[in-house]
Amino acid sequence: MHHFQYQKDELYCEEVPVSEIAQNVGTPFYLYSHATLKQHFRAFDGAFGNLKHLTCFSMKSNSSLAVLRLFAGEGGGADIVSGGELHRALKAGIDPQKIVYSGVGKSIEDLKYALESNILLFNVESSQEISLLNDIAKGLGKKAPVAIRVNPDIDPKTHPYIATGLKESKFGIDIRESLDEYIRASTLDHLVVSGVSCHLGSQLVQTDPILDALNELQKLIKTLRHSGIALSYLDLGGGLGITYDNENPPLPDEYAKAIQMALDMEDLTLILEPGRVIMGNGGILITKVLYTKNAREKRFTIVDAGMNDLIRPSLYGSFHGVQPVKTLGREKIKMDIVGPICESGDFFAKDREVEALEPGELLAIMSSGAYGFCMSSNYNSRPRAAEVMVKGEQYDIIRSRETYEDLVKGERIPDYLL
Repeated sequence: MHHFQYQKDELYCEEVPVSEIAQNVGTPFYLYSHATLKQHFRAFDGAFGNLKHLTCFSMKSNSSLAVLRLFAGEGGGADIVSGGELHRALKAGIDPQKIVYSGVGKSIEDLKYALESNILLFNVESSQEISLLNDIAKGLGKKAPVAIRVNPDIDPKTHPYIATGLKESKFGIDIRESLDEYIRASTLDHLVVSGVSCHLGSQLVQTDPILDALNELQKLIKTLRHSGIALSYLDLGGGLGITYDNENPPLPDEYAKAIQMALDMEDLTLILEPGRVIMGNGGILITKVLYTKNAREKRFTIVDAGMNDLIRPSLYGSFHGVQPVKTLGREKIKMDIVGPICESGDFFAKDREVEALEPGELLAIMSSGAYGFCMSSNYNSRPRAAEVMVKGEQYDIIRSRETYEDLVKGERIPDYLL
């Protein structure tokens, strides 16, 4: 469900016409619905209301301060993967005791920053990281709370680039080797072994892989308890998918019910890391048609957004719905919707039937709230897009469009080139 709907043939975000925002803000821009994001967070978090749990929003999906602040106000925490994400989470007002830190390549500086910030949990991913974190904690006179991220070698049945729980993945420690690492970590004076963590991948549309992983994790936890290692947290990660095209992922309450039925350790606090399932359909990308062009074999609609703004179609071959901001009842025509980037891979849709468009008209690229702006770049020296949030009848620019001066900020020409 989302609050991007047509009223008299014009697309609205909540109570604001999208065309009005475009006229005042310019294009391209990301547009988020406050009501949708709040509704999605509450639906997910509330689905686990019968269990001890903590919902840590996966910041990699969208790290805009206004978005994080919204979820902080709903009692949410954050799943972070960098020191920069930690900085953003804290700046947005997220309680550090609701922050968990994952990622295979945490730097010494970022580990120190997280320790000094007193975050809830480090999801450590290698033997060397375990040793390093202990040493850093010792130097700071602290004890670091840790969970080992285990890799259960379960196929999440998603795109290979976003599958993270297979044996060939760089993430986590093989579950068969994790017992030895847990025992070793428990002997280190500046670590507190607090949990077990797992994350299978992103855009998961079936519960079976997650339930298979949960079964393996519970076996590990029982073995650890028999070894005298008591845990407080079970971090199941995130990855629950959304409908972009014809996918049929489980709803949050169905997902929660399946987990609750399979969970036989109610003394543990469950940590959940939703991202896309909350953000994906809560945001869209608005772009303007620049040109239409007929080639011998193709019709192209060229827009002012590019793969630097939304890379998912180019990187993953991902489907995003495309809708005119104003429907004029024209015939639908098969076309490629492409951007201005000097790459043949710069496209949003191929051979897509869309109402015929003219230069100056607006298009909405749907389901762009997750992995949209946060993966954008300045490729081709293009300023990054603005971000806008709507609440009811009002809208606010939550991130200004970059300028040409922003593109060269921090750069200098050395004297020997002058």
